[in-house]
Amino acid sequence: MREFTSELPRRIASPYTHSRPLPAYRGILAVDAKDFTGRPAIEHEAVSRAVPELLKTALSRADLGDLWEDRRFAASTGDGYVFGFDPARMPFVIHPLLLTLQDVLTDYNVLSYGAVPIRLRASVHVGPLSDTGDEFSGNGTARNDTHRLLDSRPVKAVLASHKENITHVASILSDRCYEDAVAGGYTGRHPDHFVEVAATVDGKSFSQRAWIYVPQPSGPLYEEASDANTSEESAPEAARPQPHDDTPAPQVSNSAPSGNLNTGTVHGGQSVANHHVAGDHVEGNKAGRVRGFQGDQVRGNKYEGRQ
Repeated sequence: MREFTSELPRRIASPYTHSRPLPAYRGILAVDAKDFTGRPAIEHEAVSRAVPELLKTALSRADLGDLWEDRRFAASTGDGYVFGFDPARMPFVIHPLLLTLQDVLTDYNVLSYGAVPIRLRASVHVGPLSDTGDEFSGNGTARNDTHRLLDSRPVKAVLASHKENITHVASILSDRCYEDAVAGGYTGRHPDHFVEVAATVDGKSFSQRAWIYVPQPSGPLYEEASDANTSEESAPEAARPQPHDDTPAPQVSNSAPSGNLNTGTVHGGQSVANHHVAGDHVEGNKAGRVRGFQGDQVRGNKYEGRQ
């Protein structure tokens, strides 16, 4: 009788049946090019080839070239790249690597080194992953979650809303990475550089606490409270609709030496315009919770008119 044993796939391990050693913990870095599928097909190969080269260059500039040489279960994802690394190096992957990657992409895009501009989303995670060294190596929940974070709504929204000529990298860290490397004080970036978000993916049953980090921001980093899922009953008292009251609101007359005048009752956000100081001009709804760089720029002599 012919033996087929060697030709059959390895038996799948049954979970929960007995204890066994955890696979080694690995840090995982994944990057994805923005709007890859919207590009003309003729550009796809160029982008696919450029992304790992940009990562390699950034690692070299950040004095982390050994991470590239020692990378585990590395793979191209078509519009991006992923690889595993020693988790002890996680603080250095968060900083200075992500900032250096921003600088490398600035050179590539703004200084016209590349004919095809590339902006990247990056996700960083850590967890136990098998490392067999073959083409199936590195599969597991931690790997899956890394890609879910990369595709999550907050990091996509940040990169889309920031200026394309300034912000070339937007990253998202898993909560485990943040707690161990950032909150633990091992990373050369203060926790105030990071914004907590609820990472969700459209069409996927995925929701995790995560942290946005943008090395070179050019817009607001909004703290994503789940406003869309908040009912009137669960909203704070000040945010709930108030009963209609026909009593006229008291009028208050104030004056300000710098020319900013606020009268009457203000509900919600407010608009302020200063006509006596050149260069300062704020409009729109400034309500809501905002952390990080807010994109306000002042040009000209702000003391003009006071001299």
